[in-house]
Amino acid sequence: MTKSSTLLGAATAADYAGALHAVVDDVAARVAAARQPFCGASRRELQALVDDVDLDGAPVGTPAALRETADLYASHAVWFHHPAYAAHLNCPVALPAVGAEAMLAAINTSVDTYDQSTVATLMEQRLIGWTAARIGFADGDGVFTSGGTQSNLQALHLARERALTGADGARLRGAARRERLGRLRVLATTSGHFSVARSAQLLGLDDGAVVAVGTDAAGRLDPGALARALVDVERAGDVVMAVVATTGTTDRGCVDPLGPVADLCDAVGAWLHVDAAYGGGLLLSPRRRHLLDGIERARSVTVDFHKTFFQPVSSSALLVRDGADLARVAWHADYLNPAEESGEPNPDLNLVDRSLQTTRRFDALKLWATLRAVGADGVGAMVDAVCDLAAAVHADLAGDPELRLLAPTDLSTVLFRYQPDGVDDARADALVPRVRRVLFDSGRALVAKTVVDGRPCLKLTLLNPDSTLDDVRAVLDLVRSTAHGLLAGEELLALDVPPCRGTHPRLPARSPLPEAVR
Repeated sequence: MTKSSTLLGAATAADYAGALHAVVDDVAARVAAARQPFCGASRRELQALVDDVDLDGAPVGTPAALRETADLYASHAVWFHHPAYAAHLNCPVALPAVGAEAMLAAINTSVDTYDQSTVATLMEQRLIGWTAARIGFADGDGVFTSGGTQSNLQALHLARERALTGADGARLRGAARRERLGRLRVLATTSGHFSVARSAQLLGLDDGAVVAVGTDAAGRLDPGALARALVDVERAGDVVMAVVATTGTTDRGCVDPLGPVADLCDAVGAWLHVDAAYGGGLLLSPRRRHLLDGIERARSVTVDFHKTFFQPVSSSALLVRDGADLARVAWHADYLNPAEESGEPNPDLNLVDRSLQTTRRFDALKLWATLRAVGADGVGAMVDAVCDLAAAVHADLAGDPELRLLAPTDLSTVLFRYQPDGVDDARADALVPRVRRVLFDSGRALVAKTVVDGRPCLKLTLLNPDSTLDDVRAVLDLVRSTAHGLLAGEELLALDVPPCRGTHPRLPARSPLPEAVR
């Protein structure tokens, strides 16, 4: 029988080392040489390159395939480490985490059952305990997930199952379950993540199950509005399944007042879920940890390590204050985690019992290596660095005559738009997507756009602790010059007679130029 020379094994260990060395050397050279965050290739150009690859063609071998793949992918990737990348919640990644990524990919552990993972399960559980302790959960538990969307979905699933439990502790069934399901409500602000509404849909809740709670002028959840919403739900004969607070709203980077929100949830017995996907890094912050005061009173918490812990995607976790809550997702299969565990190796460590996933990567290894290499305080200092940078940019723009700040932040976002005196709201609105598109098409800088209080704006999401104020100023200068160019183009197009008509010898004579452009 002919053995494959493609699969990693004892016979191909040297080939594996050579292949990875070549990839690492190539990527390192590209990272060092990157002069802008994106090459600027058009979608049509990229589509042609992708379509040109014959996936059914003759094999070319591992070295050639990896070189070809790098030329296609790495040459046209978006580089999050570049200081002119300031668009979304993408972070540059910690070196020890990248090394751990290579390790876990090669070994290919799945942490669904203990007999597939052994020490990996123990390491993940240690990190879950560490994160729970940072939150303030004395007896907390949890599980790693693919990202904040999955973490939020699982948290709301747990809250739903609790709400569908009768007074006797048994799960409601049949007509009683259907009737209760139709009355469940989730209270959240419109500043929260869209995954809350999508989770409600996936969980079979009614179309109007997510009730919007009012916010203050900064976009934070207003406790007074939450109190009124809780009363309104009760008066309508409905049931509060969960209240969702956010620490690090996607657009504004604001932190909801967790203490007052927890007071209200405790008063009515509501499940409080805190979406700390963005703001979870504050758990390690030497100077901003107080922004999360009250998070220990939540029933569940989402933390995305692949945001403010500087981990490669994917790496997230759902933490619960009471470990017994995770049992609500347990599902048994005879071939994997049978309900009758007699003779099974360490059945209490089959993490599939607490996860929505079955096969699951050992993403915890990346965080483990990072904490050992950099230390928790080191990661916290990087979180403070990006927040400090955002604060410096806000101060820099406070009196800017052209770039107008739209909202404050608690974390590392900057919301602004180009609108000097003389440019009305409609023209400023129209400039937002055009400026972003021109910058993206050039590849020189990547910024995001959103809508705040009904107005389009540009958004910087600063997640690179090595970026400086001058780096951000360079991006803002590109925004200014792009807006200048677009406005100048509008003025030229608005002229009845192009200015070159009076000067170019090969153009037929037309009416005289307007006085303003002579």
